[in-house]
Amino acid sequence: MPAVDDLSRSLTALAQDSTLMTVIELSKSSWLVAGMVPGIERHPVKKLDPDPVALLNLVSRWRCEAERKERRIERVVLAFEAGRDGFWLARWLRERGIEAYVIHSTSVAVTREHRRAKTDRLDTAMLLRVFLGWLRGERGHCRMVAIPTYEEEDAKRPSRERESLVGERTRIINRMKGALARLGIRGFKPELRRAPEKLSALLTPEGELLPSNLLEEMRREMTRLSLIREQIVAIEQARLVRLQQAPTSRPNAMTTLLARVIGVGLETADMLVQEVLNRNLRDRRAVARYAGLTGSPDESGSRRREKGLAKAGNARVRRGLIQLAWRFLMFQKDSGLAQWYRARTGQGARKTTMIVALARKLLIALWRMVTVGEVPTGVVLRPGM
Repeated sequence: MPAVDDLSRSLTALAQDSTLMTVIELSKSSWLVAGMVPGIERHPVKKLDPDPVALLNLVSRWRCEAERKERRIERVVLAFEAGRDGFWLARWLRERGIEAYVIHSTSVAVTREHRRAKTDRLDTAMLLRVFLGWLRGERGHCRMVAIPTYEEEDAKRPSRERESLVGERTRIINRMKGALARLGIRGFKPELRRAPEKLSALLTPEGELLPSNLLEEMRREMTRLSLIREQIVAIEQARLVRLQQAPTSRPNAMTTLLARVIGVGLETADMLVQEVLNRNLRDRRAVARYAGLTGSPDESGSRRREKGLAKAGNARVRRGLIQLAWRFLMFQKDSGLAQWYRARTGQGARKTTMIVALARKLLIALWRMVTVGEVPTGVVLRPGM
């Protein structure tokens, strides 16, 4: 397994006199670049068009200014907050010899004034301060985001596209049922294959056929529904082909192993592997924290209370795990985790609270299963595929 990176602090010693530090405040229309250049008293700030080549030229110019002050630049580091632009800029800069980092946006502490001033220039100054603290190896300034490769990012697309298509399918079906309910028609299932054939024969309680405009609208909705259904099937078939073509690759082997757990489908297994289990997370706490399944304590003086789930992680993983936890109770009744859940709820604990705890424990158990081969106690597996 690849070495786990500690993204909470830098493990490289910082020689500030020979390091050029740069941060960027990214936006759709412009980039505001701020730097700390050795040998230069001021902190230069420059506004650029969203152009990576112009950014590279600016960094080269600052390097030349430092060298004119007899400061040899041996290291160039750059950081920006995670956001709309993703990770392409970090990968592009790393290919050109610049240490690029992506700062986790929620890890940067901000002032708690009621109406704090917020401008791009102030944001770059704040990013520069926390980035400097991170480079010094001090904990608590900020956290960095692991920069995925093109292949790792692309591998997430099928599962996310399928989730979007399933949501669109549900919205179309609900719209059709709502339109029919306004005419008093209930019990019609537009998701069935033969629903378009039965649409023209539908009658209202008054014995009237569907109005012409509504009928045409329903036919168009069913056409879209049929197209979405075909696209979902295409995504699922492409996934099977990918698993058959490279069964020994690390993500595919993880997916195949997870799918052997009775109650875990191939779609859920693929989503968990691509979103969380394939990442080089440090320990079980990091796994639970990435899914947002950890608590949010509020303690001050004698006050002790729990505000609920942090929900600071991957919402897609969190939703899938809550659903999987309920299925797990149905298909793995004799497992140790299911017995633990029944024992706690039998003592009076709320089921909705304990299902979240079960989801957290289940995620950690599956993570151990695909990383070190430790099968959860009592979990029944399908025969090897």
